[in-house]
Amino acid sequence: MLDERGKKVLWAVVQTYIGYPDPVGSRVVTKKYAFGLSPATIRNIMSDLEELGYLSQPHTSAGRIPTDKGYRFYVDNLLMGRNPIAEDREVLLQINGRLKDINEDINCLIEDTSRMLSNFSHYLGVATAPRLTETRLRHIELVRHRGRHILVILVSSEGIVKNRIIPLREEIPQKILNKISQYLNEEFTGMTLREIKGKIVKEMSKEKVVFGRLVSQAIRLFREILNTQTDDAYSEDVYIDGLSSVFDMPDFANLSRIKEVFKAIENKYIIVKLLDRLIEFEGVQILIGSENQIEDMHEMSMVISTYKHGGAVLGTIGVLGPKRMDYSRVIPIVDYTAKRITNIISKS
Repeated sequence: MLDERGKKVLWAVVQTYIGYPDPVGSRVVTKKYAFGLSPATIRNIMSDLEELGYLSQPHTSAGRIPTDKGYRFYVDNLLMGRNPIAEDREVLLQINGRLKDINEDINCLIEDTSRMLSNFSHYLGVATAPRLTETRLRHIELVRHRGRHILVILVSSEGIVKNRIIPLREEIPQKILNKISQYLNEEFTGMTLREIKGKIVKEMSKEKVVFGRLVSQAIRLFREILNTQTDDAYSEDVYIDGLSSVFDMPDFANLSRIKEVFKAIENKYIIVKLLDRLIEFEGVQILIGSENQIEDMHEMSMVISTYKHGGAVLGTIGVLGPKRMDYSRVIPIVDYTAKRITNIISKS
């Protein structure tokens, strides 16, 4: 564990490096922060921090920069209890106003949120659309399309509308489809798609139970619909905004770094799987550098939180940026935005 002097110097190095990505020397810390310590003492403390793995020295004649371990200690121990400054409070008020003005369509809300997070943080804003398996059914409608195909319209209680055309084994007249729709709405409204799938599997496993023809058709048909809806669980929409802002930063000045970021971000399947792992955790989650499982993103950090409806996690929103991102500003922005989205969806 670091002593108080070590904590102060580490905090000063991280703060300085966040402001501008040049290795930080002892004289810079001495001039910028009134610790009452000489440059030699600061230099010795920085050397100790390097030995402990909190700082590294790119060149022998240069100053030092934070390591992933240094950033992690800074985030976990040196930002606690920080009170929002006036500028932060103004940003949160603007976010609140912006979210109120966004269209009630939840996908528009989430897409605009990624753009808004980028604008306010000056990094990449990221947001995933609600996971279908956790949304609650409000209404289902079946419309005969052509031949042995039907159009399925699913409306969730969160305001999500999904349309799918699915093939059938046999043609079903619209009159029967209407009756099937009525039965499904009466039987499953208010349940999540995950709960519905479990109930259908359970009902179909009752070998001795003989359903009427209409109910059997309804259950078989809804099972096909759910398989179509949830087979692409990881291809849900993920919105990423602000690439130009990040590439203007000195952290990504060289072409190889830019290629790494592009490679990671363009594979949205990987991004969604990564974010899906974080869904299990409450509150704001922070991945710093090598803590990220995507190797091409080891020079970046993520600040992510989840939004919910009725206690069920629907998706994630957050910010991606360089490891030296301004965590003290980004963390409250992400936290506040996720809570406001939850509140908005809960009232819809």
